[in-house]
Amino acid sequence: MERSALVAGFGEHAESALDLLELFDLAWHDCYGDRSPPERVVIDAITVAQGDISKLARSAFLGVIDFRDLRLAADAMR
Repeated sequence: MERSALVAGFGEHAESALDLLELFDLAWHDCYGDRSPPERVVIDAITVAQGDISKLARSAFLGVIDFRDLRLAADAMR
């Protein structure tokens, strides 16, 4: 995800969003062995967050626990 897109979506919380996405990568790696989640899963997490940093934390957590539920939530918002 490009920094400019996060700044547009999270404004003053863009740095925190970047930190959360880094934690998302680490958790994904620990759970699935892949370096990072697929781009679509990250986009789903950002979509569900709707620019709210606390929702990003929840959606990233959901993405690691069950990315299919995250996909359903993101699709419902699109």
